[in-house]
Amino acid sequence: MQQQVANWDDASTGTGEAGLPAHELIYRQLREMILFGDLTPGQAVTIQGLTAELGAGMTPVREAIRRLTSQGALEFQGNRRVSVPLLKTGDIDEMIVAREWLDPYLTRRAALAASGTDADQLAEIDAALDLAIRRGDLRAYLQGNYEFHMMLYTLAGSPLLAELAEGLWLRFGPSMRVVCGRMGTQNLPDNHKAAIAALRAADPDAAAEAIERDVRQGMEQLRLSLEPPVAAT
Repeated sequence: MQQQVANWDDASTGTGEAGLPAHELIYRQLREMILFGDLTPGQAVTIQGLTAELGAGMTPVREAIRRLTSQGALEFQGNRRVSVPLLKTGDIDEMIVAREWLDPYLTRRAALAASGTDADQLAEIDAALDLAIRRGDLRAYLQGNYEFHMMLYTLAGSPLLAELAEGLWLRFGPSMRVVCGRMGTQNLPDNHKAAIAALRAADPDAAAEAIERDVRQGMEQLRLSLEPPVAAT
């Protein structure tokens, strides 16, 4: 899979299409590769390999790696290699505690601020997400799910808490691709639609409850995937 952006040499100080500096563009590109499971947890990759994959210079790639390492999304393996950390069951337990408070709280705030147009936009995101499921496009599903929750975080108008919630996605997002690939998503209850209906009804408590169910559902799937298989008797 080619993840190239515009080529930047080490001395580049230019900006990309969005007017962003090279190091920020590369950071965002690498961040997406982590979030949506293009880099498999535990798989070591070289800095040189990432430089070639991203079509970038060594300096912006190193800066992106430094930032993502400080956020816990990458870890150094030595010999100029990095990897996405493998999750442990204890990690999931802590994330469940954090997300079961953060996501419903932010959703409740979002419901108080959301307009009908916002609900329509969330419904469009969810429809695209459903289409990705029908097509078996796992990456598009993961991107749509992320976009749905990020919009709720933005609507909440609480940037510090939203940043904490978003940071958790960098920790569990890569493993969700593995989980969905193994377990699928077709038969899971659609809590997004319940949340959208609650937003339209101006019912913040119902919206928060729907997202709490959604969070618990996804994180429990992740926890199950990390548990060792039960030996046959």
